[in-house]
Amino acid sequence: MATLKSQAMFLFLALLMLKNVALQAHARTFFVFGDSLVDNGNNNYLATTARADNRPYGIDYPTRRPTGRFSNGLNIPDLISEAIGAESTLPYLSPMLTGQKLLVGANFASAGVGVLNDTGAQFANIIRMPTQMANLEQYKRRVSDIIGPQETEKLISQSLTLVTLGGNDFVNNYYLVPFSARSRQFALPNYVVYVVSEYRKILMRLYELGLRRVLVTGTGPIGCVPAELAQHSRNGECSAELQRAAGLFNPQLQEMLDDLNREVRSSTFIGVNIRQSSIDFISDPGRYGFVTAKIACCGQGPYNGIGLCTPLSNLCPNREIYAFWDPFHPSEKANRLIVKNILVGTTDYISPMNLSTIMTLDAAEKV
Repeated sequence: MATLKSQAMFLFLALLMLKNVALQAHARTFFVFGDSLVDNGNNNYLATTARADNRPYGIDYPTRRPTGRFSNGLNIPDLISEAIGAESTLPYLSPMLTGQKLLVGANFASAGVGVLNDTGAQFANIIRMPTQMANLEQYKRRVSDIIGPQETEKLISQSLTLVTLGGNDFVNNYYLVPFSARSRQFALPNYVVYVVSEYRKILMRLYELGLRRVLVTGTGPIGCVPAELAQHSRNGECSAELQRAAGLFNPQLQEMLDDLNREVRSSTFIGVNIRQSSIDFISDPGRYGFVTAKIACCGQGPYNGIGLCTPLSNLCPNREIYAFWDPFHPSEKANRLIVKNILVGTTDYISPMNLSTIMTLDAAEKV
C-alpha cells in the first residue's frame, strides 16, 4: 500500500514538473507600450499628476500597496503575463530592472499618453510614444550586453507585445475642453482618420525594431466610464458623442491592422476589441457577477466619477461586484474578463486569432 502511495506521489510530482517545464517553454519576453490601462508604475518615477501611487490603489494587489497601477489589483499586462507563464514585467524606469530581469521584458507604458504627442499635455512629464520606442532601443542595447546581439534579436523577434493607445486622444485631447485645439482643427471623422494614420506609424516603427507578435487594443467604451457619466449623463446613459468616437475609431483601427498584416505578409498585428469585451459587462453587469457598471468603486461625486481615487474617496467594501475601480479604469475582475477574451475569444473580441492560438502556433514553430 505504501509503495502504491509512493508511486502515486512520484507520478504526481513528475506530472507537476512536466507542467512547469511546459509552461516555461511557452514563456516569452513580454513588452508593453501605452497609457494608464497598462502602466505598471513608470509614472511613479516622474514629476507628473498622472500617478496611482497612493492608497487605496493596490488594495487587492498581492502586496496590498499602491504600485503605480491604475487598479485595485492586477492590470491587463499582469494577467497576460500570468497566462503566458511569466512573471509581471517591471516598469522600464524601475531600478530593479537589471540583469536577468531584463530578459522577462519591460513595461514602457506611461499614464496619460496617446497616439498623438500633444495628448496628455496637461499631465506635463509623461513618457510619450517616441520616447517609449527609444527606450526599447536602449533596452535592446542593455540586453545585448548580457546575451549578445544575435540572441537579443532572437529574443525580440520571439517576444509578445501589447500596445494600448487611443482613449486619451479623445478623452484628454479632442474632448478635453469645449472647442479644443484638435476639435477646431478636425471634424471628428477626419480626426479619427488622422489618429489611425499616426497609430500606423507607431506600429511600423515597432515592426522595424523587430517585434513580430503585437496585440493592439482599440479604445474601450469611453462614453460609458463613470467619469463621463458624471459629466454628461442624467439617467445613467452613456455619452453619445464619445461613443460615436469609439465607434468610428475601432473599426478603422482594425482595418489598418489588417492592411499592415497584408503589407508585412504575416499576422504580426492582432486587433483586440476591448470595447466589445467591456460592452458585454456594461450592458449586462449581473451576468458577470457585478452589481453595477456605472458607479466606480473608488471616487467621489456622481457615479464616484469626479477626479481620481484618493485616500479621502468613497471606497466600496467589495471590489468583486464593481466593473469599474476608479472613474476611468476597470477593476481587476473586469480586467480578467477582458484578458479571457484575449486568450480564448472569438474574432468578435480578437482578430485574426486569439492569444491561445498564437501561443500554440509559435510553440509549434520552435519544435
